[in-house]
Amino acid sequence: MAGDTDRRGAAASDEAPGTALNAAERRQLDVIRRFGTVGALLLLLGSLGAGAAPVFNPVLRLPVLSLFSRMTTVSIAVGFTGVFMLVLAWLALGRMTRSARVRVLSLPQMARTLVMWITPLVFTVPSFSRDVYSYLAQSEIAALGMDPYTQGPAQALGVEHPLTQGVPTVWRETPSPYGPLFLSLGRIVNWLTGGHVVWGVAMHRLLALVGLAMIIWALPRLARRFGVNQVGALWLGAANPLVLFHLVVGVHNESLAIGLMLVGFELALRRMPWVGPDGPFPPWQPGELLGYAVGAAVITLGAAVKIPAALALGFLGVMIARRLGGRWKHLFAVAGALMVVFGVVLTAASLGSGLGYGWVATLNTASTIKSWLAPMTALGFAAGGLGMLLGLGNHIDAAVTVSRMVGTLIGPLIAAKLLLDSFRWKLRPLTGLGVALGAVLVFGATVQPWYLLWAAIPLAAAAGDTKFRVAATGVSVVLAVVLNTTGAPFDGRTFQLPYAYIAATITTAIAVLIARKHLLGTASPWPRRRTAAGTGA
Repeated sequence: MAGDTDRRGAAASDEAPGTALNAAERRQLDVIRRFGTVGALLLLLGSLGAGAAPVFNPVLRLPVLSLFSRMTTVSIAVGFTGVFMLVLAWLALGRMTRSARVRVLSLPQMARTLVMWITPLVFTVPSFSRDVYSYLAQSEIAALGMDPYTQGPAQALGVEHPLTQGVPTVWRETPSPYGPLFLSLGRIVNWLTGGHVVWGVAMHRLLALVGLAMIIWALPRLARRFGVNQVGALWLGAANPLVLFHLVVGVHNESLAIGLMLVGFELALRRMPWVGPDGPFPPWQPGELLGYAVGAAVITLGAAVKIPAALALGFLGVMIARRLGGRWKHLFAVAGALMVVFGVVLTAASLGSGLGYGWVATLNTASTIKSWLAPMTALGFAAGGLGMLLGLGNHIDAAVTVSRMVGTLIGPLIAAKLLLDSFRWKLRPLTGLGVALGAVLVFGATVQPWYLLWAAIPLAAAAGDTKFRVAATGVSVVLAVVLNTTGAPFDGRTFQLPYAYIAATITTAIAVLIARKHLLGTASPWPRRRTAAGTGA
């Protein structure tokens, strides 16, 4: 298909999974599943006292469970223990998905593992972030007939409104940065729940699970198309701790946006015939044109949730242009057609929601936060601080502004270069999409740990390279364990974090010692299969 993998590469991918696990390895898998499930249950318990609970917290009225809210340090320690255990279980599971093994985890076994780990997390108090309360407040503004793109929760609802009080102070005055489709869905959520915070959170988590289901559906199918181990793609892209912690527990709308983007990409490619750089380039196949239109429309719906999904249209366009012959006239023609689809669907979503195009002016709302996690913002802080040390005065704000302007140029330039390389058959377009999304977001004004998923999930389906897998695994582990579960700063309470980390580390070490025989893989050998280079992930 469009030269992204040859038939031999696809065949090698089909053979990669090898044979089924033997009895010893199935016992090992069972221990890994239970270890991760216990971690998920501990994260659930810890969230009762250390999660990003609503201001009017119903847990406070529950017997026994309310004790967690009175023991914050203990709750944080319990939550961190759950985080550590889930991360270790994920790493152990990853060893069973490597293509070089003789016996590899199957897709159904991976799916059942995901269900076991996700089920307890569905019932957690939102953790790691308070964004879901912003979703509820901004959707309520839209439900009341006001414009969430011009007013923040404090102005529209009032500072005493229960939904406003759940929004972090820094976001109470800012308009919504989310697309019209997401706010339309949020308006339905608020209508169904009557503005009830707990039920509203539950409904938004359901939307996040729908998005995760789309990711799980699309990942192995895209991986198969690009000659990548399907189980490995699902492990890195869907079972990733960042997915579990930030899309399921944190209830971020990235789940819905990325899910729609990947499903659209898969739907568009279903009828695309295989072609190489030198052809042959067959005529249109039955249903092929319709598939491209439907796929592009679904991707655009993802952009109507969060705009970064729109970048996928560029790389889809490259694949279609290459399939037609790979000339510049094909690229321009396809780009024009996709722009029409994008414009029609986005206009329908904007006008159909009754919100119009106000979302265009609020896309940069997140830049009001100056976070050290954003490399360009950190560079601005460093430059401004250096200026102060040299006696040049306090120019930190100016330095941050300039560095962010440079970043807004670097990210799109990298994306454009990746588009060009993909068009010239130097790069798999889905790989280019993942790297381009990562570049645009990393060089953006604000970076959050869950932003990594925009890059990691597409790359899991296209970049089966071992070096990428190792790098993505390392980054995922680091980002998974550094963010505290409360979703709030610890001003004046920083002493709690060291105690919680130490307690969680000791508890996790004891758990590992108990389960080490299977968790660390000492119960059975890990034979490697002799394969030709490039046949696995």
